[in-house]
Amino acid sequence: MADVTLADMLSTPLAAEPRPAGGAALDQVAGVSVASMVVFAALVWVAWAHRTRRITWLHRLSEWSESKIGRPGWVTVPGALLAVALVTAFLGFIWDVSLHAGVGRDEGPLANPAHYLILVGLFLTFIAGATAMVLPLDEVPGPAAVKITRAWHVPVGGLLVAGAGLYALIGFPLDDVWHRIFGQDVTLWGPTHIMLIGGAGLSLIGILLLLREGDLARGKTASSLRDLRVRVSYTAAFGGLLVGLSVFQVEYDFGIQQFRMPLRPMMIAAAAGLALVAARVVLGAFGAILAVLFYLVVRIGTAVFVGPVLGEAYNVFPAYLGTAVVVELLALAAPLYRRRLAYGAIAGLGISTLGLVLEGLWVQAAFILPWTSDMWAEGLLMSVPVGVLAGMAGALLGTALTTGDIPGKAVCRAIVVAGIVALAVSLGNGLYATVPDATATVELTDVDSDPATRTVDARVTFDPATLPSDDPTWVQITAWQGDGVVVDQLRETSPGVWETTRPIPVHGTWKTLVRVSDDRILAAVPIWLPADEAIDAEELAAPASFTRAFVPETEILQREKNADHPVWLWNAACTVVAICSLLLLWALAWGAARVARATPRPTTADRHADDRPPALV
Repeated sequence: MADVTLADMLSTPLAAEPRPAGGAALDQVAGVSVASMVVFAALVWVAWAHRTRRITWLHRLSEWSESKIGRPGWVTVPGALLAVALVTAFLGFIWDVSLHAGVGRDEGPLANPAHYLILVGLFLTFIAGATAMVLPLDEVPGPAAVKITRAWHVPVGGLLVAGAGLYALIGFPLDDVWHRIFGQDVTLWGPTHIMLIGGAGLSLIGILLLLREGDLARGKTASSLRDLRVRVSYTAAFGGLLVGLSVFQVEYDFGIQQFRMPLRPMMIAAAAGLALVAARVVLGAFGAILAVLFYLVVRIGTAVFVGPVLGEAYNVFPAYLGTAVVVELLALAAPLYRRRLAYGAIAGLGISTLGLVLEGLWVQAAFILPWTSDMWAEGLLMSVPVGVLAGMAGALLGTALTTGDIPGKAVCRAIVVAGIVALAVSLGNGLYATVPDATATVELTDVDSDPATRTVDARVTFDPATLPSDDPTWVQITAWQGDGVVVDQLRETSPGVWETTRPIPVHGTWKTLVRVSDDRILAAVPIWLPADEAIDAEELAAPASFTRAFVPETEILQREKNADHPVWLWNAACTVVAICSLLLLWALAWGAARVARATPRPTTADRHADDRPPALV
């Protein structure tokens, strides 16, 4: 019997044919639905039994964890659950992206092994929040608690974690509905995909608020952060938040982004501005660097497991060390650091300028598609306002988690709304792309001429020869979904003529195309596309020489999408998802403000103590 690797066993279901391009098979939908109802019913019974004291094991677990950790059980138990949940979901997510990039569509939600990890992780996220809500007995869990009934108060953080988890969970069945209506949008940025990853990632803000509520319930002040156990929990939460916010960039990490490059530095500035500024405000000296180190441990561990261990497509990711150093250095200016909003704004500016320059050195060294001078001007114009406002939002979050001395409602709302508007405008600008009235003549030379394993070298001649410009963002050939991912940066051998640097697959289920990104141009020319019965698509052959016109990239990369629906239906569906996402952001901002306003105001001596960076331990 031949040796079978772990990767072979785990990826076998995905390799089966045929692979539908719409929703999952009804038996799989029914199976997931029944399992979800059983789990939900069990959760309701446990919550009822605990609240009515028919069971005692949950209370004993809460007391045991409190005795070991020194924090309320309604903080420690949900915190541990959420840590397991998000690591599980993140591992499943990276594995899932790698599978789809390397192999293509799956047969349904239960045919992809990574989906099990995602689903378990999302359920545990919701369970963590629900546990925080039901655990407190005969006590009001902190001064910010929300009254549910006369005798039942729940911590704000638990409510938000449960809400974020539920929002992400709803995205799972809605994803199948979306595929049935609109076809499979093979991109991380599909609306229902945003629900899945956004809900899970933003649940970390809820756990940060829950940690603070636990401190307040025990009468602890910001100076308690000198306790090692307290610092470790906040460090992990901020590092986890950075992981969650970095998830939106994962297509860039794999080198298969379907969006223009200037979006990347803007997203890095947004993530660093919120997570690292808040970490520095809460943890003091080296807080931003500690959060980044935790982030790197999670990202490196996941990348190694999915890549070398499972044998799937690998990914690299932003280091954030340069941005963390900028945040730390600016905090050394004590007068600025005491003015938290000003510090957040200046730190955000530093992140979105010098910090991005430092990050660019890592991108240049490690990424498949480096940053070029072609995208810097636009990238900075998008990154600076987003970075400044994200830094101010991070300062607000950090202040809410320490002294609670945040500005008035009007100022807080203005910062949050301005940040959302700046992010939306930058996204709209980054997503706008054009297709040139141009063609590409492709000449293929067989390296392996066997039709079952054919690979080729390619020579691409653009007409007009001025396409692309002297410094394009990228000119490359991408081949994916055959049994891996191949991204080859072409080299220009003469004006308008570009050649490959490695053999390119043009057989089987590979989808191979020439891609050009230059200023606002984002377009592609197909080289080889297999027949796809599920979407009634014929094979696009790769003869020795051919000339084809440029088309929008999504027509090739997302050829499974179904255009047979009214435009208003697509717009309405996207609007509903956008509104739900805004409601989640509003809820998180409301929760942070509630915790802040429930925090006892520090004395003058306390203010000076909190301004001094705490020791590392």
